[in-house]
Amino acid sequence: MNSKRPLANFLESFIHFSEEEMNLITESFEVEKISKRQKLLESGKVCKEYFFVVRGCFRMYGIDDRGFEHNIQFAAQNDWIADISSFYTGKPSLLNIESLETSEILKIHQKDLYRLFEKIPKINRVFKVTIEHKYIELQNRVMQTFSSTADQRYLDFLEQYPSLSNRLPNTQIASYLGITPEFLSKIRKNLTNKG
Repeated sequence: MNSKRPLANFLESFIHFSEEEMNLITESFEVEKISKRQKLLESGKVCKEYFFVVRGCFRMYGIDDRGFEHNIQFAAQNDWIADISSFYTGKPSLLNIESLETSEILKIHQKDLYRLFEKIPKINRVFKVTIEHKYIELQNRVMQTFSSTADQRYLDFLEQYPSLSNRLPNTQIASYLGITPEFLSKIRKNLTNKG
């Protein structure tokens, strides 16, 4: 259960599970090693799994009609990533999920997650809270795109993803912020000079 300990710790931070419940939960997840640039989900396919990041970093992104990539979300250690819309509706995803580093994940298939929801209702509550947090993040992000300056969006990024600013290349962060890498470099330089 070594690779699954981070998941157990994450779940226990919300609510207590018996040893039997936790064993049933962790047995439902598969450990998978992921290489850099490997995709967990491709646009046009249905998202049938939820992914918990044990080690590494992922991005969820879409591609516009001009071929430009737009990062929607990042997920690093002790975080979840999935196209929630595709997962629950069964419709093909418009998004891609890709590893930005060599990573390790725990994945659970939809049918196994639904089985856990029936057998251990407490896990359903954890996922409900997790999805609510992701929704709040997304809602805040949408608000930022039309009501915040690029500088403020970058500061919000640092607050939301404190461990990623030095791990991700400027191109990935700039894509998330909706600015060019050059403009991001300028923002970083200005903030360093102010600090």
